[in-house]
Amino acid sequence: MNISIYLEEAGQISVAFIIGAILGLEREFRSKAAGFRTMILISVGSCLFTILSKESGSIGASDRIASNIVTGIGFIGAGVIFKEGISVKGLTTAALIWITAALGMAIGYHNYPVAIVVTIIVVIALFILEPVHRFIHKFHKVKDYKIITDGVGNNLREDLEKFFNLHKLGYRCMKVVKENNDAIFLYRISSRDRNYDLVNQFLLEHKEVRSFDV
Repeated sequence: MNISIYLEEAGQISVAFIIGAILGLEREFRSKAAGFRTMILISVGSCLFTILSKESGSIGASDRIASNIVTGIGFIGAGVIFKEGISVKGLTTAALIWITAALGMAIGYHNYPVAIVVTIIVVIALFILEPVHRFIHKFHKVKDYKIITDGVGNNLREDLEKFFNLHKLGYRCMKVVKENNDAIFLYRISSRDRNYDLVNQFLLEHKEVRSFDV
């Protein structure tokens, strides 16, 4: 029984715990589905599987377990991606799950320099580049609207498209569906001057609009 080996492996697990906690803090702060504890478990679990794969001693076991880790993480990542109207959400969280598992594997293989560098890059992307993302988003000229009508909205589509043409707004009706006794319109709207408050005000005042999301 070699105590030094167990201590070394405990150190690896501890580093994986710390890295998972660092990355999980950002998701927890933003109240995402996969947060603080989830990222810790993913990082530690990936590290543990990698350590066990090296200890198995069988030929090719390390490669097989590594590929299965990637496959399993793919299922977890897919679970946090969901479609809301036209938009797809959860991609950043899914990507973070994927890279957290990769970092756990890197630690399991004793590749600490790469794990540290990649962790720093991910932290920069999550925290420091957020203001840059918001700044770029201000110049976004296209927005997706999900409009739910009170009833089937007999006049809404005609009124809405007249309004768009009057104010020289680009638009495209992406989808129209009926849910119970209501209609749901999915519109992609573009405005050169990004004056979407005008659109919001129109929808707030229209008698056939029950609710809308942007």
